Order: sequence, then structure tokens, then C-alpha cells
Amino acid sequence: MQHDDVVWGIINKSFCSHKVSTATQKFCRHEYNLTGLCGRYTCPLANSQYATVREENGIVYLYMKTAERAMFPSKMWEKVKLSRNFEKAIHQINESLLFWNKYIISKCKQRFVKITQYLIRMRKLKLRRQKLLVPLQRKIERREKRREVKALVAAKLDSAIEKQLLERLKKGTYEDIYNFPQNVFNKALESETVEDEDDDEEQHEEEELSESEKEMEIEPEVEKELQLDTEYVEAEDDDDEEMDTDADSESGKREAADVDSDFESSDNSDIELM
Repeated sequence: MQHDDVVWGIINKSFCSHKVSTATQKFCRHEYNLTGLCGRYTCPLANSQYATVREENGIVYLYMKTAERAMFPSKMWEKVKLSRNFEKAIHQINESLLFWNKYIISKCKQRFVKITQYLIRMRKLKLRRQKLLVPLQRKIERREKRREVKALVAAKLDSAIEKQLLERLKKGTYEDIYNFPQNVFNKALESETVEDEDDDEEQHEEEELSESEKEMEIEPEVEKELQLDTEYVEAEDDDDEEMDTDADSESGKREAADVDSDFESSDNSDIELM
């Protein structure tokens, strides 16, 4: 037989592994506790008739314990699945706990309401767009930055050494002939040719600009000279032109015009037909 008062006296006055005491209140960490508080009517160990509501993977269950199953710890709690519909679930709780203590019935309903509310909030949050938090690997980033800085320094040193060697070769500090790698030699030649081409282009552009400026300077002078050389001539009358043409003709006689043989023959043939 299970004596609830004896169990509660031992738990309340002595040690309990599920009890957490604070300055103001005592809490219970037992998984089947109905309210989370340590008390005579809320302790699942000190009550042979006890009920609670739990949620597992989004499904709500009603757990009930009776004194008849106290000798079988594995079968002590009866498990009843509650409906997703709120009204049907409340009706199931009322039917299952028909002749039970009203305090336990009201607390089970309150717990069921709280569980349904946080399940609804969880579903809404899953449907929304959520930000994906990506961890930043600080050590790898620092390592890569250090390597980049070292690579830049090495590249600058190599370019500076190449420039100094080329300058020394041009000045003739190395009198004897040395064997250099072919790739480096080709690069040096290409850089020199490119520089020469750029210089030639710049000189050509400067010459074109100077010529265009000279032309612009000469043009106004030429215009002035042309304006001075131009003479305005009055147009003669038409009567004078006719007189000149008459004077050129010979003593007012008609001049014979040369006519082709074909033309003469065609005229004669026409006359004969008439």
C-alpha cells in the first residue's frame, strides 16, 4: 500500500532529488509535475491519484496515475492522445477526469491551453522567413590576411630587385656577359618596346596638335590677303553683248551651214512624195 502522507513527510522534511529551493519558493524538476511547484497537491510522488498534460513531437497527451497501478512502475501512467481540436480535447479531459479532484482538472486544462498556444507560435515561426546564422571562422580569416600581406611584400621586393638589376645593366655596371633566364629577358624587352611605342605615340600626337594650331593661325592671314586682292567687276548690258556678236559676223551676209548627206536625201524624198 502507498501512504501519501508518509511519502510527503519524508520528501518535505528530508532530501528530494527533484526539489529546487530558492529564497522565496520551492520548485520541482520532475517531468510529470503539473505546475512545476513543490507542494502537497502538486507532487507526483506523494499523490497516488495524479494527472498531467505533456507534449511530445507536436502531439499533446494526457497522463493519468492511479493507486491500482502503483505496483507496476512501467505501467503506472496511462497515456491518452488528445485531439487537435481545442473543444474536443477539453471534452476528453473532462470525461477522463470525471470524478477527480477539481484542482487537478483545472490545472490540466490550464496546462493544455499553454501548450496549444506555444505550438501555434512555433508553427507561425516556421512558416516565416528566418535568418540563417553562419558562424565566422576568425582564425582562418586572420591566417589568410597574414598570407596576403606576406605575398604582397614578396611581390614588391621581386619587382624592385628586377628594376634595380635592369638599371645596372643599362648603366653598364656588369661589363661581362651573364646568363639570365630567357623569360626574364623577354619580359624586359617587351617592357622596353611598350615604353618606346608610348613615347612615339605621344610625340606624334604633339606634332599633330602643333600643325593644327599653325593652320588655325595661317587661315586668318590668308583671308585678309584674299579680301585685298578681290576686285569687284560690274556686269555689262545685254545690248552691248548683242552688238559685239553682230560686229564679229562678216558684212551681214548669210553664212552657209554644212549639212550631212543623209539630211539632204531625206528632205528631197519628202518633197518628191508630196
